[in-house]
Amino acid sequence: MMILKNKIVLITGGASGIGAACAFNYVAEGATVVVIDKDATALQAMETQLGNAHLFINANVADNTDVETAIAQTLQTYGRLDAIHNNAGVASPAKPLEDTTEAEWDLLMNVNIRSIYYTTRHGISALKATKGCILNTSSLVGEIGQEQHAAYAGTKGAVNALTKAMALDYAAYGIRVNAVAPAGVWTPMLRQWNKEQADPSRMEQYLDQIHALGYCPEATEIASVCAFLLSDNARFVTGTIMPVSGGAELGYKRTL
Repeated sequence: MMILKNKIVLITGGASGIGAACAFNYVAEGATVVVIDKDATALQAMETQLGNAHLFINANVADNTDVETAIAQTLQTYGRLDAIHNNAGVASPAKPLEDTTEAEWDLLMNVNIRSIYYTTRHGISALKATKGCILNTSSLVGEIGQEQHAAYAGTKGAVNALTKAMALDYAAYGIRVNAVAPAGVWTPMLRQWNKEQADPSRMEQYLDQIHALGYCPEATEIASVCAFLLSDNARFVTGTIMPVSGGAELGYKRTL
C-alpha cells in the first residue's frame, strides 16, 4: 500500500542528495511532488525521470519572494498542499567559528534556518486547510555538536528548537511538525565535505565506524523514514527529532 497516495508534497533542496532520494521515494509511495532547488540542470533531469505530473521550480529558498511565488504556483496548480519538507541545506565550510567569514555565516543561516521561516510563513494557511504536516531535515550534530563545524551545528540546533516550538504552535490545527536527524549520509554535500578533510580516505573509514550498524548509509535509507513521518502512519507523532543514524547517537564507535 502506498503510504503517501494522493498527497501533494513540497520539498526544498529536492534535486540532489537526501532531497532527491526523498522526492523519488515520495512518488513511489503515491505522492505528487513539488521540487524546489537552485540547480536548474538537476531539476530538468528529475523532470525527465518523473514526468510533468509533478512540479519542478528553480528558486532560492533563502529568498522570500521566490518561496512565496513557489507556494503560490503549487496552490494554483494543485489547489492544495499536504506537506512541506524543509530539506534544503548547506554544510560548508569546515572551519572553527572564528575562521568563518560573514558571507559563509549568512549563507548557512539563510539556507538552513531562514528558508523554514519562509516556507512556513507562506505555506501554513494551506497546511491548516488540509491538516498537513511539516518535516525538517536536521542533523545529529544539532544535538552533539561537531568539531570544525560550529556554524553548521548551530543552524541544526536551531532547526531542532524550531521543530519543537512549531509542533506546539500548530498542534491545535492538526498539523504535525517533526525532524529527521541523520549522522553521516553519502550525499554530494558530504562528499564535498570529505574532500575538504586532510585525509579523505581515513575520513571515509571513520564515517563507517561512527555508526553502530557499521556503515555510512546512502540517502535512500533516510528517505524511507521521511516518508513514514509524512504519512498517516505517523499521525500521532509530532515534535520529535528522529535519529536516522545507525546508532551513532549512542556514542560508541564500531570496532573493526
